[in-house]
Amino acid sequence: MSVYASTLKRLATSPKTWLVTGAAGFIGSNLVETLLRAGQTVRGLDNLCTGYRKNLVMVEAAVGAEAFSRFTFIEGDIRDLETCHAACKGVDYVLHEAAIGSVPRSIDEPIFTNANNIDGFLNMLVAARDAKVKNFVYAASSSTYGDEPTLPKQEHRIGKPLSPYAVTKYVNELYADVFATTYGMNSIGLRYFNIFGQRQDPAGAYAAVIPLWFDAILKGVQVYINGDGETSRDFCFIDNCVQANILAACAENPEALNKVYNVAVGERTTLNELFALLRTEAARHNPAVAGAKPEYREFRQGDVRHSLADITLARTLLGFEPEFTVEQGMLQAGAWYAKNL
Repeated sequence: MSVYASTLKRLATSPKTWLVTGAAGFIGSNLVETLLRAGQTVRGLDNLCTGYRKNLVMVEAAVGAEAFSRFTFIEGDIRDLETCHAACKGVDYVLHEAAIGSVPRSIDEPIFTNANNIDGFLNMLVAARDAKVKNFVYAASSSTYGDEPTLPKQEHRIGKPLSPYAVTKYVNELYADVFATTYGMNSIGLRYFNIFGQRQDPAGAYAAVIPLWFDAILKGVQVYINGDGETSRDFCFIDNCVQANILAACAENPEALNKVYNVAVGERTTLNELFALLRTEAARHNPAVAGAKPEYREFRQGDVRHSLADITLARTLLGFEPEFTVEQGMLQAGAWYAKNL
């Protein structure tokens, strides 16, 4: 039995109370769903800035009314400390996903990004500290590696941030470390590498590339690739991300706490390869798009050229083992996109 399977089994026999911030968002709603399936009591906090009530409606449909009765939703903002205190009261574990998670948006709106990702993060740290939560797990980011060229990316080696968003996520790590040394608070940061999957939104100016491209290809709309298409990323299916969050929250080994970990698959996929994968999946649902071709344009400001994670640390200290490759994840994501977009 995997470490993750045994962790879920242990939780089922000893339910806990969890707070998921950004609960109506892509990653947050998937965390809520998995926790409810595992018999946990879950509180969700979201201001619905980038999250959607429909995601929680989908969670309810997926888990059933009985399980969903263990979920409480708070419509509130992490920029308000009183709201954060109320949300954290009586909670065992916090999974902090609420953030403005877009490099382009951070370039367009740096003050707004800072207010959410740094001020809001600090509010959540203070509230979790005061509530004496067992573990505080937060969404860090691979953008923290910045201009550090070494591949694969290892947690101890970072470069200069390339966007306001990257600055905010690095500051999160610094604050979490200070709270560990100053207040004895347990936290774990998870540096996400291009998470994709069900309930990821293709709409809007800052949409993630996978749902955006799949939606376009499926509908016969032109897809644009920034640069020559050889830019690469370590794409990671949402279920792998959920696993990492639950393992981090339940970590008891002192050596595993107060660290940051890469959350990825450990495989590199170029944008050209990604387009081909998405076209294949879209063609299963609309054969007319099998010959779709991308159009290339200038590189995007703030983007790193290549990204590949070393997940050895998460494997060693958390027991993290990705259950889905990019191809396997794409099969599930593609089916969901085709049905719901």
